[in-house]
Amino acid sequence: MKELEGQLSEPDIWRNQSKADKISRELKALKSIVEPYTEIKHRYDAVKELSEITEEEDVESIGDFLKESREIKAKIDKLEFKCILGSEADRCSAIVGINSGAGGTESCDWASMLHRMYMRWAEDHGHSVEVVDQLAGDEAGIKSVTFIVKGDFAFGYLKAETGVHRLVRISPFDSNKRRHTSFASVDVMPEIDKNIQIEINENDLRIDTYRSSGAGGQHVNVTDSAVRITHLPTGTVVQCQKERSQHKNKATAMKLLKARLYEAERRAAEDEASQSRGNKKKIEWGSQIRSYVLHPYKMVKDHRTSEETSNADKVLDGDLDMFIESYLKNKATKE
Repeated sequence: MKELEGQLSEPDIWRNQSKADKISRELKALKSIVEPYTEIKHRYDAVKELSEITEEEDVESIGDFLKESREIKAKIDKLEFKCILGSEADRCSAIVGINSGAGGTESCDWASMLHRMYMRWAEDHGHSVEVVDQLAGDEAGIKSVTFIVKGDFAFGYLKAETGVHRLVRISPFDSNKRRHTSFASVDVMPEIDKNIQIEINENDLRIDTYRSSGAGGQHVNVTDSAVRITHLPTGTVVQCQKERSQHKNKATAMKLLKARLYEAERRAAEDEASQSRGNKKKIEWGSQIRSYVLHPYKMVKDHRTSEETSNADKVLDGDLDMFIESYLKNKATKE
């Protein structure tokens, strides 16, 4: 780490912006591990030293030591988990896409519930959220939404959410109060920064413009500012209509396209590596990964790890880390 700090302190380093950015990124990644480790070690050493001179009759101090030990253990677990997120993309922000499944209004409402869940998760982790594209349902909810969760390790965490999410509940849209099952798919990609190179041939693109949908009145866009880009070799389609400027929407759409192409390549490589290790279980990104049951009982269960909780309301309010960490730790042990 000192070597990297020394390189950044050299007067000529910033003449090569890309090299300086790369070193800064590496240094930041190291500090995110070394600094918490140093804090944990200092706290552990302090507790150990005090515990050795504390009398057995000092119940209050012993209670304080136990509390401090639990906090240290929790920080160690968090640090160990962060070490799992070691790929070049894990530190990136995350591009999240949610699409409602078959089922009309019921599935559109479920998609909007998932959108809120991830918004709350992002808020709890100090991340910001930028909605890029959204298509409202015919009666309620959303048919699809794409948004960017901006913050360190957002992709590293949220990549565990890719797959189909299933909801079972009494439908608020059914006058007969029958139980319904709804599905929505979640896809997560890294927001590619300039340190990750993705080459795209302009001749492989078809770019269409169209009129953005709006909320009515002054918000209706009367120009063809929305942009849809199709990558012809792969059939990948992305679109953006959040800005009034066609130029800005095109730039954002290109960012989405690069993310999709990068992620498709990463998943293909991961699948190939899994097969070469003789792992018969495929990486089924599109399969059902989790069920949220709200009737006749409350339970959320992850089908990949069997992790479950009866506190469904808390999960839908953004408390996802138990599922995310369980899945990623389980996945890391199999690699």
